[in-house]
Amino acid sequence: MSTVLAALAGTGFTYFMTTLGAGLVFFFRREIGAGIQRVFLGFAAGVMIAASVWSLLIPAIQQAEEMGQIGWIPAAGGFVLGGLFLYLLDGLLPHLHPGSNTPEGMPSSLRRTTMLIFAVTLHNIPEGMAVGLAFAMAAGQGDTVMLSSALALAIGIGIQNFPEGAAIALPLRQEGMPSWKAFLYGSLSGIVEPIFGVLTVFVAGSITGLMPWLLSFAAGAMIYVVVEELIPEAHLGEHSNSGTIGVMAGFLIMMILDVALG
Repeated sequence: MSTVLAALAGTGFTYFMTTLGAGLVFFFRREIGAGIQRVFLGFAAGVMIAASVWSLLIPAIQQAEEMGQIGWIPAAGGFVLGGLFLYLLDGLLPHLHPGSNTPEGMPSSLRRTTMLIFAVTLHNIPEGMAVGLAFAMAAGQGDTVMLSSALALAIGIGIQNFPEGAAIALPLRQEGMPSWKAFLYGSLSGIVEPIFGVLTVFVAGSITGLMPWLLSFAAGAMIYVVVEELIPEAHLGEHSNSGTIGVMAGFLIMMILDVALG
């Protein structure tokens, strides 16, 4: 129960940051400018790349070796499975990225607003898994170093969740939706983080030795999102170097947080 509560606390914070970002709809009515949007997308990509390495893959290898396993096997296997999982979701779940008019996934009659929310939901699934597992490990082993690392991961993911909430709520407000409703949809786009965080911890607790696989699974899912969605969107249009700067800034901040706190 302590591991589940820890996972819920960590993912609850990242969900709160998404909600806080969605709250900008009550103060601003315009969409985020294209240049700023590229920086935010790049920043999210940088955070997720650094988190995948320092917070997920390295701990997965270390845990596997402590169990007497060959460290790279669960790290590589879980990484591949995580990428395949997001590949399947990307092909099946109808979704629409902000600024695009071409839906992806299976053909659907879903409303545009619903598909916009689904696009961000895809990003949030591996983030919820990562934060939930990090806090569950820290609570399960009572390790203050692990707790610091989990906090660093939650802070990094939370920082990049803030503009994601705004990126959903503000365009919906621009399309004529009432502010309260746009805020609600923006907030709900992040609810999968605590849901998948807790579900993953339940799975990890029920099957001994599965933690290294799940950590690397979350890393593979994150990297798929980064390469498939975030980096290409961060480099759309002219002056795409702002997206590159965003990636480097996100990577740098997440690396510093993880190494300094963890």
